[in-house]
Amino acid sequence: MEEFRPVPDALAYLLGSWRVTRSVQDRAGGGEGRFDGTTVFGPLDAGGLLHEEAGTFVWLGVPRPAERTLRFLPGPTPGTADVRFADGRPFHDLDLTTGRHVVGHPCSADLYRGEFTVRDPDHWRTVWQVAGPAKNLLLTTDYARLR
Repeated sequence: MEEFRPVPDALAYLLGSWRVTRSVQDRAGGGEGRFDGTTVFGPLDAGGLLHEEAGTFVWLGVPRPAERTLRFLPGPTPGTADVRFADGRPFHDLDLTTGRHVVGHPCSADLYRGEFTVRDPDHWRTVWQVAGPAKNLLLTTDYARLR
């Protein structure tokens, strides 16, 4: 059985820079890809963190630059977060107080199911399973704190 590390405050834990490695598997078409880059969680003026990810995504052997921005705002209970897209639309909640959190996010007719696990003070993982008429993907992302 896998052990998880409880985190009393998700935003405090995430603050800083992380090395990111993501594998992407298209379970319908058989394609595979990989993202390598960094994610920086920096403070927002109004509270919370700005998540800025940048790196290189290689899909079927073709590399291209990739980036995304999210907002991690203080959640409804202490130590949790309300994750939003860069434009402010809701994405999902985040509660790492047990070291593991499972979320769902509908996107058009597809459903994203995410699992967040904290391994130790410097390592965490997300696994997103995407299922629906348009997609059948497995995305596994490992984060390692940069010092």
